[in-house]
Amino acid sequence: MKNNLESTIIKTDIDSKDGQTKCPKCGATDISLNVNNGHLKCNYCRYEFEPIKVSGLETNLNNLKGQIIGSGASDIIPDTNDILTFKCSSCGAEVVVDTASSLQARCHWCRNTLSVNEQIPNGSVPDVVLPFKISKEIARNEIETFVGKRKFFAHPKFRQEFKTDNIIGVYFPYMVIDVNSHVLLKGKGEHQVRKYTRKIGDNYKTYYDADLYQVEREFDLVIDGLTIESNSDRLVDSDEKTNNIINSIMPFDIENCVKYDANYIKGYNSERRNTNVEQLHNIVSVQASDIARYKANDTITQYDRGVNWSTQDYNIKGEQWKAAYLPVWLYSYQEINGNKKLLHYVAVNARTKETMGSVPIHMPKLVLVSFIVEILGFIAMLSIDFDYNWIFLLAGFIYFLIIYSRYRNSNARHNYESTTKTTMTNLVEKDTLITRKTGLTNSMLEGANNKEVKGIRNKF
Repeated sequence: MKNNLESTIIKTDIDSKDGQTKCPKCGATDISLNVNNGHLKCNYCRYEFEPIKVSGLETNLNNLKGQIIGSGASDIIPDTNDILTFKCSSCGAEVVVDTASSLQARCHWCRNTLSVNEQIPNGSVPDVVLPFKISKEIARNEIETFVGKRKFFAHPKFRQEFKTDNIIGVYFPYMVIDVNSHVLLKGKGEHQVRKYTRKIGDNYKTYYDADLYQVEREFDLVIDGLTIESNSDRLVDSDEKTNNIINSIMPFDIENCVKYDANYIKGYNSERRNTNVEQLHNIVSVQASDIARYKANDTITQYDRGVNWSTQDYNIKGEQWKAAYLPVWLYSYQEINGNKKLLHYVAVNARTKETMGSVPIHMPKLVLVSFIVEILGFIAMLSIDFDYNWIFLLAGFIYFLIIYSRYRNSNARHNYESTTKTTMTNLVEKDTLITRKTGLTNSMLEGANNKEVKGIRNKF
């Protein structure tokens, strides 16, 4: 993806001397969030008022040119204001705390108590924040329901210690990126015209006939709100933390973000951003390319055997970056197995209630039950007479993989390629028949990449 854009920093914190709004009616600073309606509430005079939307950023993304960066997304400069970052001495996590209202907090990963003695430089605050909408009680119910469906194979120690009293509301740091681009795709696609079988010896083999086309698609594409984690700890796969769980509860309704105000983080934990635009740009380029390729799929539905794009040209006309705090309810549990430690999470999107998690598995029990299923499969293979009865020998292995996947959810992820908001305009389509191919043995076009996703797991 080409990007030779001139950068412009937009101040999003004008008139925000300390990042904290005062009551417009009485001037008090004791402000809290009303989760039910997203308004700020003065705890002195009880007056409620709507939050302020961030200003100065481009709202018509079709006009987006160059690289616009919100001041909250600019390169991190350490500061020593009231908004400080504490480093957890237990697990090493970095937790943001407003020391103007509290000198202690609990780590949302391992629940260790933090204090000002563990302070490290904080860096910049975000441009926008998305307020909590789901209450703690609702989040607790979602987590209890999720875990309750996975109690049978859960580790006995986990079942004994599982309590939702200690879930923590956390604002996680993200970069929200808008992209105005021009896309050119060229390649070959196949449309199936016939499917038939031929007898070869005692067996039948399936064949396909298909028309091969030269395919070209050219269009303008606006990507509205591509969301990327901006804490490096969750940008890499980890054997010690189920990081993908946090990623998988996206998307957020980022169109409802408001201007950053320190009042929103009162009573909640938050993490600091420790990556800059330059460090995240490769990830954004890969995911934006995936989004563009998936958007083009809407225009090539006739090619049911797939398309192999040999030319993929993505030209960025403009992009806009803003740093955001997005809300999550988080339950964490540390599994200790010998010298190995694994942090399991159950996370709830505090806007949509989307829930995903990882539950420690009692492996001896799962292996035993899988072995029983395997024995039953072997008996079924001997009892049932049909050509493919050997498949019953896989019953135990398949059962094990299904249960493990259901409890660990290691493949859970944010489907950004299909859920990110996009607008396609100025579409030009060119389809030229090349030839008809007969007697094909593959059900799909060899090398088809129109549904390929290259950014499935972020690499930092």
